[in-house]
Amino acid sequence: MSDFRKLRNSELDRLEVAAFKSAAKTPLIVVLDNIRSLNNVGSVFRTSDAFRIEKIYLCGITATPPHKDIQKTALGATDSVAWEYAEDCVELIKKLKAEGVVSFAIEQTENSISLSEFTPQKTPLAVVFGNEVKGVQQSVIDCCDGVIEIPQIGTKHSLNIAVSAGVVLWDIFQKLNG
Repeated sequence: MSDFRKLRNSELDRLEVAAFKSAAKTPLIVVLDNIRSLNNVGSVFRTSDAFRIEKIYLCGITATPPHKDIQKTALGATDSVAWEYAEDCVELIKKLKAEGVVSFAIEQTENSISLSEFTPQKTPLAVVFGNEVKGVQQSVIDCCDGVIEIPQIGTKHSLNIAVSAGVVLWDIFQKLNG
């Protein structure tokens, strides 16, 4: 017999939605730039709930709740995590910058900083994730304060956007709360 009994949901000490909304948030904003897959959108909501992310901005063609395909992967996180739609991602990044938010695109570019080398210096902080095929738009990258790249050593040099969000949000959450 194992010493590791799986916990029941009732033992996980989860916040109710009302408590989540009033709880202190991780000073991190997620920006989704033209995400096509509603399942990816839902997954980012769920990951953002897990790390108590401050807010998600859904830009361009990114679908917004309520939608059954978002809900399928979000599992109710669209009710807990604050979100807003912004048609133009460039204008949003400019607005956030004017509010003192430091923005980083998650992309592979010249002069990017490796996620493993990234140390958040100032918050609030925004991270921008791009389209499944085209990535973050160059015009959006041009408005950001920097670019963070997830180190990869395989043959594809590409991660699903939901996986990228999980990796980046966990890493930054750890660094901010370490």
